[in-house]
Amino acid sequence: MGYTQSAVSQQVAALEREVGVPLLDRHRGVRPTGAGEVLLRHADGILARVGDAEAELAALRGGNAGPLRMVAFPTAGATVLPPAIAAFRKRHPDVELTLVPLEVPDGRAALEAGECDLALLVEDPDEGRDDSWSGSGPGARDGVEDPFLRTHLLDDRMNVMLPSGHPLASRRRIRLNELRDESWILGRRAYVPDEAIFERACRAAGFEPQMAFESDDYLAIQGFVAAGVGVALAPDMSLVTLREDVVVRDLEHPPHRRVVAAVDGRAWRSPAVDAMLGLVVEAAGRFAEQVKRRRDPKSPDGHVRAPSTD
Repeated sequence: MGYTQSAVSQQVAALEREVGVPLLDRHRGVRPTGAGEVLLRHADGILARVGDAEAELAALRGGNAGPLRMVAFPTAGATVLPPAIAAFRKRHPDVELTLVPLEVPDGRAALEAGECDLALLVEDPDEGRDDSWSGSGPGARDGVEDPFLRTHLLDDRMNVMLPSGHPLASRRRIRLNELRDESWILGRRAYVPDEAIFERACRAAGFEPQMAFESDDYLAIQGFVAAGVGVALAPDMSLVTLREDVVVRDLEHPPHRRVVAAVDGRAWRSPAVDAMLGLVVEAAGRFAEQVKRRRDPKSPDGHVRAPSTD
């Protein structure tokens, strides 16, 4: 074993003092006493558990095992995440991957509380912040230290959603001030910054919007628009499923929201998190390219209808 006899004797004597009974019978050669046999049985189990722990930790360090907890706002779960998760599961089948759909404030709170490892969030691009908010390191916002490291995924452009029989439905592109007299279906500020982005765009166009209804569900908003309750702004990520009785048209100078992937810069990050982050960035890039192609003037209705996620 590479130890001197005296070193082994000292360790055995120290162990016997600790347990309070003799462990070796030295009168007939050297063999375990009854107490030594008991301790040996437990030692075998302990060493096996230590070996298992070392192997699991090595796999965790290599990004091939352990948990990976994610949260994401619903439209990200319908667009960017499915292909990223499918690719991750093929490459890292032993990682325990979980995804919880959470609205943006709840996702941010979960990340800050250490309840998830990676969060997909939506932010208002016009909110004041320093450059470190883009993913290079923790930054400050309104004088408050921010612990998140953000990676910009895409700018989710806003479009106008109209009933199919609306007088402007035949137009490819609409100016926001042409809708100044419309009633609007709005998202709720408590969930995502869409309402704040929309209101700022309306004020820049010279009017205050008239709110007809408020909802945090873009599918429900489509239903209200189709029923003629009002018109709405809808980001590209909400248009994977689009009803036949509504149309979506481009805006001149369209507002957008920023989609980011965030991790807690104070916490240790496993290689599995970095691997997933890379796949999310790739999937977001593909989604943005699909939206760009479907916005091509040669498309039948002049706008993206349902970007695929493959």
